Formats: sequence, structure tokens, C-alpha cells
Amino acid sequence: MDVYDNLILYETNDQFLFEPIHDPGNILVIDRLNQEYSFSNGKTHFPSTSKSRSIFGIVGTIRLLAGPYLVVITKRSKAGMVHGQDIWKIEETEILPFAKTILHLNGEQLAENKLFKSMIEHVLNIPHFYFSYTFDLTHSLQRLHKMTPESSQIPLHERADKRFVWNHHLIRDFVGQPQMAKFVLPVMLGFVQTHHCTLNRKKFQYTIISRRCCYRAGTRYFMRGVDQEGQVANYVETEQIVEYQGDKCSFIQTRGSIPIFWSQLPNLKPTIPKAVQGANHLEGLTRHLDFQILNYGKQVILNLINQTGEEGKLEKAFSDVINSFRSPIVKYEAFDFHHECRGMRYDRLGILLDRVGAEQEEYAYFMLLRDGTVVQQQNGVFRTNCIDCLDRTNVLQSLLARKNLQQVFLKLGILSEGQTVEDQQDFENLFKNIWADHADVISIQYSGSGALKTDFTRLGKRTQYGLLRDRLNSLVRLYKNHFSDGFRQDAIDLFLGNYVVEQNRLILRIDRSWKYILLPGILCTATTMAFVALPFPNELSITGILYPLFWSGIAAVAWNLIVDSGPEFIDWPKLVCRHRPLSTA
Repeated sequence: MDVYDNLILYETNDQFLFEPIHDPGNILVIDRLNQEYSFSNGKTHFPSTSKSRSIFGIVGTIRLLAGPYLVVITKRSKAGMVHGQDIWKIEETEILPFAKTILHLNGEQLAENKLFKSMIEHVLNIPHFYFSYTFDLTHSLQRLHKMTPESSQIPLHERADKRFVWNHHLIRDFVGQPQMAKFVLPVMLGFVQTHHCTLNRKKFQYTIISRRCCYRAGTRYFMRGVDQEGQVANYVETEQIVEYQGDKCSFIQTRGSIPIFWSQLPNLKPTIPKAVQGANHLEGLTRHLDFQILNYGKQVILNLINQTGEEGKLEKAFSDVINSFRSPIVKYEAFDFHHECRGMRYDRLGILLDRVGAEQEEYAYFMLLRDGTVVQQQNGVFRTNCIDCLDRTNVLQSLLARKNLQQVFLKLGILSEGQTVEDQQDFENLFKNIWADHADVISIQYSGSGALKTDFTRLGKRTQYGLLRDRLNSLVRLYKNHFSDGFRQDAIDLFLGNYVVEQNRLILRIDRSWKYILLPGILCTATTMAFVALPFPNELSITGILYPLFWSGIAAVAWNLIVDSGPEFIDWPKLVCRHRPLSTA
């Protein structure tokens, strides 16, 4: 069952009315006073005073201190086509209050309500949200093919994969009546790019779809590892699709945080990843892998973290637990990415590709012919992780994807025997840039900055400019992870319904100590005075030297006090208690 693609929204003092342009006889009416949902017979009289505008979908409703708010899509752009169906990207949204006035709130409540609203706006502005009116974007081609023909009559939001429906909390008021199905639009966060390509005068479409899971969603330092249900942080399913003359091939990979209980909470001092002491790591890993096997079949766990130092301790904890799991359909491959590729020798990733080559051949990929015949199915996936599941992970996933393309292009006859993907310069450049764009988007969504190591993904080699860009992105990550990710985590938890706003309860206000208020001011003042007091070479004197040294000393003392009190300066989440510091060892 498709969803309405164009609506006229009428606003009156008492109602929101949604009129489908292509089905004006089915008007959804929302009462702004009692929040009741009903349908008109098409003879509705729209008051001349009502505001009207075109919208492209309803994201849902969210309840804040001032009451419910309606979220609608006001601008979209076409992201491409898959399986002959249009995929759209959300460009702009609008948040509309049900209540015309909010006189019942006091000053503190108004301020908190404004902050809650800004959180919803923040999530909606995360790049990139996608949707389709006619295509179930949350499922891979293989899963879609396994569905029965009757499933096409099931509402789109009901047959969607709940892991990837990011507005599931916002559409809860819309799922009670069958008539509402055509107004309920599942929204996915991730990455979509499609390109029309030509090789050997043969035209085909190349697509990458990445689906971010909403079950353990959050920011880099506040969401790590696995939870009690087996869900992991930064879990992403990535599908590579080739469509040629009606034939379709699909290759799935997954990434996700190391599936044991571990944390790496921010501090102004360097922090290290630590396994949680006393946690039942085997249970968390088992639930995660059971879920993986149920959805994808056999597994190769590719762990790219360092095998020495602090990361090495986490690698040992992970390998010990996964060796206890002992499943014939789960293979563990640890590859010390930084050690093996030191000196910018990224060509050494070929060692790992050779080690898992047999599994890639065995797991295969999904292939559907134009007549509906399934030639083969994918019966296993590579599950890749590094510490953040961003930079190293994306590099390896792009290499596995290219290796799959070699198989697909030969099978479809796009390439001839003896030809390789790497030798097709135009397509190779396109492929590298898509995967580098993919790295940046997934990284921004999780860490707040662009990805590292994308010079290798784009150019096939590491460069000095790439190293400089990586350092800049690392600094941006460092700042955001320490001083703005608490807000981002709260925003995600509010949007997903992990926290539900309670009336008459203020929770976002926080009382800071004198250190938070005074020390940064002293640091800035002392640093400024030290620079201002620097004497010119021809004016050197004892006083001229001691004066900047004095202020430099004050700045150093202030900075050391700030670092020693690091946790007091971190932007901690305030809505969900599970983001508080854990006991680790």
C-alpha cells in the first residue's frame, strides 16, 4: 500500500486538515484542541482564514511540555531510483504546535520547552533522512523478494524493518486506524546514492544504500558496545545494488560497535576504551550474533582495532568472548589495521582480503533476473568493526564491495574476462568518491565530523593533504564529543522515544560549580594578557619578560585545574540515565 506523495495542509485555529492532491475525497482531520484524529468525506469547508501550503509527507507528532507538535516535510529532493521506484531525501521540515497559545507554562517551562523543540529540530537536520512513497526502503532486495505478493497490500509502515524506521515514535498516533495508512511515511536515516553508469557501452545503475539502526542510536562516546538485548551502537546495514537490463544484484555488509559491554566516556584527559567489569559479555555477544545469524546467515567478524596497547586489551576481551561462543558459522578475523598498514602501506589490506576470499565466494550475493528467477541468494555477511566503526571500517568495506563488483560485472557480462573494475578509470573514480562520500555521511551522523582516511578511499593512496585533513577532523570530533554531544544524545533519545517528556518536571537545568564558571574565564583572560604583554625585541627588559611569564603561569594553572576537573566540563546527556559513567576495568 503506497503513501500519499503530495498533500495540502490547511491550518485553522482548531484543526489541521490534510488533503491528498490525487485523492481529495480522503481528508485527514486532526483536532488541535483534543488531539483526536478523524476523516472527512471530501465535502469539508475550508475557512477563508485558514492557512494552506503544500507538504510532501507527515513525519509524525511529538509531545513536549507545551503539548503535541506536528512535524511535516516541506522540501524534498530526489535521491535516485531503486527497483524502478523513486527515493527521496528530506531537505526541510517544519514543526507546528497544536496549541495556539501556551500561557499555562511559566518562564522555566517555556525555556525548557524551547530547548526540547530545538532538540527535535537538531535531529531533523542530521544528514541524511530518506523516504519513499512506493518502495520499502528499509528492506534489502533479497528480503523484499522473500515477501509474499499479499504483503504489498500491507501498509508501508507495518511491513518496514523496524530497525531502520527512525520516526517510529512519532507515528504512534497514526497507526491506530487503517484509513491512516496512506498518510504514514516511514523515514530512514543513512545514505543513498544512485548513479547511471556505462562500461563497455553497457548501461547500468549503481546504488549504495546504508540503513542506520535506531535501536542503540547515539553519539560516539555515549553509545559504545552492546546492550542487554544484543543491539550495538553505530549499527549500519549497507547494500550495494547493480541493475542491468532488468537484472538486479545485491550485496549486503554490516558494521557495528564491538558487541561486548564496554565504554569510553569523554574526559579532558585522554580516555581509553574499557570492558565493563563483571558484565556478562558472552550473553550480550550471543544475543547480537543470534540476531545477525537470523537476519543474514553465516558471519565473518572482521575486527580492525589495534592488537597492542589499550585497544589491544579490548581486542583480547573480545576475542576471548567470541572464542567461547564457538559456532561453526561464525568466523573471527582480527587484523591490526594500523600496524599492518603503517607507513601508509594500505595495499597490505590485500592480505586480509585474501584471508576471507573463500568466505566471500561462499556467501555470494543476491541475483534476481528480469523474469523473476532468483539465480542465487546471499547466505552470509561480513560484519566489520574498528573502535568507532567509521574510518578503518569504511576503507575495508569499500574494498569488499569492489571485489563483489568484479564478480557481478563478469556475471552480468558488463566486463569481459581479463578486465577488472580497477582498470575502468571513469567508473573506478566514481566508485571511490561514492564510498568516500558514504564515509563522511556515516561519520557525521555518529561522531559529528567527516571521516578519516577518505584520501585512500577517493585516490587509492594516502596523501599528506589527507593526513592534514584527518587531523582537522579529529580536532572537530574531539571538540564536539566533549562539549556538544550531550545535547546531541539527548536530542536522539527524545526523538526516538527513549525519553518521554513529563509535564511539570524540569530536567534539563543543571547547576554548575564555581570551577565551570570561573576557570575558563581566568584561562581566556590570562592567555590574552600573556600575548598582549609580549615585548618587542627592541624593548626587552626584566619587567617586560616577567609580565607575560606571570600571565602564562596563571593560564597554565587554570588549564591544569580544568583538566583535573575534566568531567565537570563535559556536556553530559541529561535525559536518559544509562549514559552516566559506568564501572569499568
